[in-house]
Amino acid sequence: MIRCATVQFQHHPGDKLYNLAQIETWCRRAAETGVQLITFPEMCVTGYWHVRSLDRAGVAALAEPVPTGSSTAALVDLASRYQLIIGGGLIEHAEDGQLYNTYVVALPDGAVHRHRKLHCFISPYMSSGDQYTVFDTHLGVKLGVLICWDNNLTENARITALQGADILLAPHQTGGTASRSPHAMGKIDPQLWHDRAQNPAALQAETNGGKGREWLHRWLPSRAHDNGMFLLFSNGVGLDDDEVRTGNAMILDCYGRILAEQLEPTDAMVTADVDLDLLENCTGRRWIRGRRPELYAPLTASSGNELDPRAARFSTRSTRE
Repeated sequence: MIRCATVQFQHHPGDKLYNLAQIETWCRRAAETGVQLITFPEMCVTGYWHVRSLDRAGVAALAEPVPTGSSTAALVDLASRYQLIIGGGLIEHAEDGQLYNTYVVALPDGAVHRHRKLHCFISPYMSSGDQYTVFDTHLGVKLGVLICWDNNLTENARITALQGADILLAPHQTGGTASRSPHAMGKIDPQLWHDRAQNPAALQAETNGGKGREWLHRWLPSRAHDNGMFLLFSNGVGLDDDEVRTGNAMILDCYGRILAEQLEPTDAMVTADVDLDLLENCTGRRWIRGRRPELYAPLTASSGNELDPRAARFSTRSTRE
């Protein structure tokens, strides 16, 4: 068994010190309850949706190198102090000058792993990564990482599983977003967030309805079930520039069953004990063993309709799902 936790919290845009302090608070609480692995949302250290409006200098001012930057050092210190595996998102300034939406995973022994978002669209000045991320841990399990939109593509989840991931870390900033798909999400009126103390039921109806929880429940369980992986979904919550994140933090087992989830749109942590004995004979892993790779060449052939996520975001066609 591994005790896991996933956190939803409202970050402060551009305020790394505040956001890291929030991460520390949740790490301390997690350690007090025996948690061994904790995940935080996409770009929660730097803030997220406001970045779309920054020029390159503004984005670069928030960025830092990984693993030598101060935010990574803070995560490493917390991992050592609380004996946790900790995942948190930030903006990376790479040695070649490229900027990435990066998820850092710090281990108690000082080791650092990173995943660069494969489908980055938040800013025209940020690049997409080109590698999958799966690694061993001292807990005897392999962790994989896919950031937000990475998880929407079934190919990414399957490749991560094929590389041996037992638990998928799935940090997001989602829910309550505009979508070209008429039955996928939709924006939440920011006034509902401002009025949450007076009318909490109205906000919760939105965050747990088709703009949040219902939408997530249509596809997240299939990523876990079909690929035989546990899945830790972390997310922002509350007002994020002009959008309202829905939270809905949850932990799913390798059959796609919800082990724990947060239904209230507030800063919160959910925990669950992950039973690794379920992995070997779960449905997804049995299906993977029945694959016929010789039939799958069409999956790697271009259809001619592929779009760069940044080009799609900064045109009239939105990639946000």
